Amino acid sequence: MAQADEAAVRTTRDVDILLQRSDLPAAIEAMEAAGFTFRIVRGLHMFLDGPNSNARDAVRILFAGEKVRPSDIVPAPSILEAEPINTQKVLTLEALVRMKQNVFRDKDRMHLRDMLDVELIDQSWTTRFQPELASRLQELIDNPEDSIEGAVDFE
Repeated sequence: MAQADEAAVRTTRDVDILLQRSDLPAAIEAMEAAGFTFRIVRGLHMFLDGPNSNARDAVRILFAGEKVRPSDIVPAPSILEAEPINTQKVLTLEALVRMKQNVFRDKDRMHLRDMLDVELIDQSWTTRFQPELASRLQELIDNPEDSIEGAVDFE
């Protein structure tokens, strides 16, 4: 968002990181050395900012190429679907949009609406995704202010 319109950037309480499952032991070692606590909460792997912190504020782990929930339409992207921005590797916009359509929590729908608003994505993007995901994006395009029924919320 910052590349399109810095004023449109939203902060979120949690952070998602994409890892190869085989890299989990090294990530646990590094994050615990930095003071984080590894936990699995309701089937989700995460790092908490200390033993008494809230899972809503966690660094959540998504495993590349795996579904987060069995009900997900598509698995998380590959780590190869990343590009450098400044000093970080981040998902490509297409991979990010696909993830947000897949999970489709309130905050994901709001992020998609923001991307539409600053014209990072538009109607033409619906053709990039399989029908179940494309229909979610189309619903946001057709009804930008409506709440979407059937959304999944992990919190």
